[in-house]
Amino acid sequence: MKVAFATQDQQRVDAHFGWARHLAVYDITPEGYRYVQDHAFGEDLAEDGNEDKLAPKLAAIADCAIVYVAAIGGSAAARVVASKIHPVKVPQPEPILDILDKLQATLAGTPPPWLRKALLKDQPRRVDFETDDEVAS
Repeated sequence: MKVAFATQDQQRVDAHFGWARHLAVYDITPEGYRYVQDHAFGEDLAEDGNEDKLAPKLAAIADCAIVYVAAIGGSAAARVVASKIHPVKVPQPEPILDILDKLQATLAGTPPPWLRKALLKDQPRRVDFETDDEVAS
């Protein structure tokens, strides 16, 4: 599963989604994680109500299941969720590697329902009509 982090310094989750200079992407499994890519964005990221600046960010994290942010505006959150990406707000700047360590431990144990759903992001869905349950193929 790929996870993105909104960051100014490429070390911590310390950025508002719309104003983030970087979106660092990692691939994570219960066994470990690895750095995949950093998507860098320009300096002109001030709060301006310009929704067009979100499009390149959404495209950059399209294959991610989760994005960690310091903050995110309502319309941006709606667009992230519509892209089937789960936004997670971090209440104070936190090192990306610390979050990855916690997430890896959670994946190795019993993930909460929201995380189990995020894990199924790109898997095709099928319905088991005998039980009326939707299951991943």
